[in-house]
Amino acid sequence: MKLSETFTYDATVDEVYGLITSEAFRTETCEDQGALEHDVSVQDGVVTIVRSMPAELPDFVKKLTGPTVKVKQTEKWTEGSNGSRHADVKVSIVGQPAEMLGTAELTDDGKGGTVFTVKGDVKVSIPLLGRKIEPEIHKQIVRSINAEVELGKTKI
Repeated sequence: MKLSETFTYDATVDEVYGLITSEAFRTETCEDQGALEHDVSVQDGVVTIVRSMPAELPDFVKKLTGPTVKVKQTEKWTEGSNGSRHADVKVSIVGQPAEMLGTAELTDDGKGGTVFTVKGDVKVSIPLLGRKIEPEIHKQIVRSINAEVELGKTKI
């Protein structure tokens, strides 16, 4: 299932990049989103977040995951042309055949702000059930991105 979300920040690409590659900010986002446990590391433009979250999923999915899910998110950021930033992104549910592979980009909007775009493909590799579960995983990923962006906007 395709995922495509676009957000704007009233801050420069460098400011947004500095925020989203801040271990302190990413730790705060885990806490803000109700993570039961979390581990955040940022090294050389690679952001790795592992967090345990309450499974806010329909009952038929909770039967597979249990009451909590452990999510691992990895972003490998590089500098692009014209000061933009690009990341390869992987979000996976640990121990489950569910993941999102995609990209994130930070680009100058030409007015002193930044456009943040996340695109990917959500895939659940379970015969017959996978297509029914993908929208639920998609919804949770979008909810998480939205919460992080909204928190970020209050920080810069």
